Amino acid sequence: MSRTLPVPGARLHHEIRGQGPLVVLVGAPMDARPFAPLADLLAGDHTVLTTDPRGVNRSPVDDPEQDSTPEIRADDLARLIEHAGAGPAVVFGSSGGAVSALALAQARPDLVTTVIAHEPPLSDLLPDADRIRAQGGEVIATHFAGDPVGAMRKFLEMADIHLPEPVFQEFFAQEPSPRDLADANYQYARMYRPTTRWIPDFEVLRTRPVVIGIGEESAGQLCERTSEALAAELGVEPARFPGDHTGFAADPAAFATRLRDFL
Repeated sequence: MSRTLPVPGARLHHEIRGQGPLVVLVGAPMDARPFAPLADLLAGDHTVLTTDPRGVNRSPVDDPEQDSTPEIRADDLARLIEHAGAGPAVVFGSSGGAVSALALAQARPDLVTTVIAHEPPLSDLLPDADRIRAQGGEVIATHFAGDPVGAMRKFLEMADIHLPEPVFQEFFAQEPSPRDLADANYQYARMYRPTTRWIPDFEVLRTRPVVIGIGEESAGQLCERTSEALAAELGVEPARFPGDHTGFAADPAAFATRLRDFL
């Protein structure tokens, strides 16, 4: 079922599949679509909630000039879980969605049984954070100068993700749709900095059921480093998942098998 939930400042598109204990799959800036195959696999014995984060795709905001902070997105997730009426939930967050899930664990532990934070891009936890901030600023400036392809090249360089040139060219062979461009504009203007610069409350999160996930194929990438830094602060051993940063989309069957270890 596809639904819309009005929340302060936004209207959240979300989808609910299946029946059973509640699992939430969330990204940022990624919307609900890439999670659909994984959600279908889990829906046989779980209620699975996916959503477009505020400001992205089908979740419009009232004020496009307001930043999308982890705290605001955590409140959105809390409202969605309460609205679903099937919580508390296992919350799997990917990338910026992992940061949203961590903020939810801090603020509303009553709504989560486990948070699985898969490769949260918390670059301010790293010793070279100033350099990464500067690179991120270059990415944003390049994007808003009208060169989204050049911005993506700089983003991948910053993230230590190395795509073969033919793969890169194929991926960007078509012009982005107006919707995709609007989502990218919102991500770079309102979501990127508040997300990557968020500093968790480590003392609080050490008391929460948090799993830090890292892709088996993410070796050497920026989000492996940020995830390992966070795991070290929390005193936990990271859990390895199939694939890389978006392994849940590339091989949802293998990913579902591993994810079930934490359900």
